[in-house]
Amino acid sequence: MRLLGNFIWIVFGGFIAAILWFSAGVICCLTFIGIPFGIQCFKIAGFVLYPFGRDIEIKGFGFGGLVGNVIWIIVLGLELCICHLVIGFLLCITIIGIPFGKQHFKLAKLSLVPFGARIFTKSWF
Repeated sequence: MRLLGNFIWIVFGGFIAAILWFSAGVICCLTFIGIPFGIQCFKIAGFVLYPFGRDIEIKGFGFGGLVGNVIWIIVLGLELCICHLVIGFLLCITIIGIPFGKQHFKLAKLSLVPFGARIFTKSWF
């Protein structure tokens, strides 16, 4: 089921979204200050490419992570979160779109707190 969900996700926009996140990471890495933000964009790009079967856990983060998350929310995070929430709610209108809406809710959570978030593979049990 995960393979089918990821295949449908990639065909209907996941690949393009992953390329956009990767491109944003490359742009962020052009400056020395933007490298941590670029690394988070690469992490999110990998998650966007293959979201089914994986989940996000928000772990504790230090002072640097807090400062990074605050800057991220002000510059990019809030807008991305709102976009993912709106798309997720629209997809959840239909029964077929609910699994894809849930993936957008995961991305909304990740777009608010990329520093200190851990992406992990769900177990079968």
